[in-house]
Amino acid sequence: METKSIKRFLRKDFNGWWLISMIGAAIILLPILFIFLSIFQEPNENWFQIRQYLLKNYVANTVILVLLTGIFTATLGVSLAWLIAAYDFPLRRFFRWGLILPLAIPPYIAAYTYRTMLSYTGVVQTTLRNQFDYQVNPEIVAISSLRGAVFIFTIFLFPYVYIMSRAFLESQSSSFFENARLLGRKPFAIFLKVVLPLSRPAIVAGAVLVIYEVLSDYGVTSYFGIHTVTTAIFQTWFGMYDVNSAMRLAAWLMVIIVGLFFIEKLLRQGRRYHLSNKARPLSRMKLKGIKAAVAFTYCFVIFLLGFFIPVIQLIVWAGMTFEKVWNETFFTLLYQTLYVGVIATLLILVFAVIIANVTRSHSPASYVLSKLATTGYSIPGAIIAIGVLAIFIELDGALAPFYSYMGWGTAPLILSLSLVMLIVGYVIRFMATGYNAVEVGFERIGTKYTEASRTLGYGVTKTFFKIDLPLIRGALFSGFILTFVEIVKELPLALLLRPFNFDTLATKTYQYAKDEQIYEAATSSLMIIVISALSIIAFQMIDKKVKK
Repeated sequence: METKSIKRFLRKDFNGWWLISMIGAAIILLPILFIFLSIFQEPNENWFQIRQYLLKNYVANTVILVLLTGIFTATLGVSLAWLIAAYDFPLRRFFRWGLILPLAIPPYIAAYTYRTMLSYTGVVQTTLRNQFDYQVNPEIVAISSLRGAVFIFTIFLFPYVYIMSRAFLESQSSSFFENARLLGRKPFAIFLKVVLPLSRPAIVAGAVLVIYEVLSDYGVTSYFGIHTVTTAIFQTWFGMYDVNSAMRLAAWLMVIIVGLFFIEKLLRQGRRYHLSNKARPLSRMKLKGIKAAVAFTYCFVIFLLGFFIPVIQLIVWAGMTFEKVWNETFFTLLYQTLYVGVIATLLILVFAVIIANVTRSHSPASYVLSKLATTGYSIPGAIIAIGVLAIFIELDGALAPFYSYMGWGTAPLILSLSLVMLIVGYVIRFMATGYNAVEVGFERIGTKYTEASRTLGYGVTKTFFKIDLPLIRGALFSGFILTFVEIVKELPLALLLRPFNFDTLATKTYQYAKDEQIYEAATSSLMIIVISALSIIAFQMIDKKVKK
């Protein structure tokens, strides 16, 4: 029976779309498998030293950072989501989208901004000393620590939880909360007993995204001098020049991530959260007096810390170094960032559209294909970078006879030193972002138009270009925005895979900060934030228009 199904699939369903989809999935999966297989290779002497003296500290710091950040972002995100979804207070409509803006600031930019602001010569301590004659205990404001990293990650990554929890709560039936109020439950008890259990899927989904971001981070932890598994990968690669040990570290980090993935699935096993389509949406309660003031203050403080304060400080610093930084070199930097970002984003969307169109059949094979295609987003950039580099070095080795024939030398590194390697890394890392947006677009239009077209004799390709493509234009634009922003902000991949003397806004910002040229880093940082903020606003407008 299974043989007949396979034969029928090969004869009827298998086509060029399937072939391209499988090629895309193979490109994404190959570097990841290459890393995983490095666990079974013979370790070298460096690895034994790392395992004996350093690995325990790296893992402990990584686990602490992940646990604390996950708890705090979940608490902050869901509490703000509940306030925005269930209550009406001054400036609620502004905070509804304003609390998303911290995502526009990459954590590594926030890290050097806050560290400089809170330093002895920074604006905070200087103002307190000169204006109020108050000497601050340095330990209180010291942010270059594990505690400071948790603060940075919490304030600038909580929107992942906030967005998902808010969307989930706004779609819930108000009967749950009204019945709890009628039974005499106070607001805080309703939040603990009703809101949190109902929001669990959204909270977990948002927290998992936060954890992936923390595990992928290199900028914050390296700038603060915190030893994690990701920083260990960089140190082993660039400090010891030991790619094999770096691959082994990456493999074990990947094992941890896969373990987290299965734990998350286990926690959600057997739980379903379905509501009737006729359920009455949640109605907001008007807050007055002290309660309205508390709600406003809570949202306002988070908005100040997560967006307004760092942006204002960066504007001041940029003004001080504008003439020095704003030159031909900066425009070259901007061009290179946009150039590589647009190429990678377009490639991602092409593969995403093909794979999403194939997986509309909802067959077991298409489900597996979709999961393989989106694997890269849950893998830290450092791991993907090592896998891609290893694959490209092998390709250069295999193509050595061709290089020699072309007169390029006996064993040159052509592909391994090219921009192609960085673009491939971006495609693997952010395929999920483009795919998810396109998949949502396909789900919104359904299959009735496609089926009607196929019934009239049109093939898969002609149906897509004549029927599907015009209907999913909004989803494609949203996918382009989301993917492009992620690429512009990405640091570890760009640091590891960029060609010699090729910088992006992210890598140049990090280099400035690492060299303690904080003021010079402000202009490139602001450019990243402006691109991200405008993209977030555009995405919100498109999403609102599509839902109408």
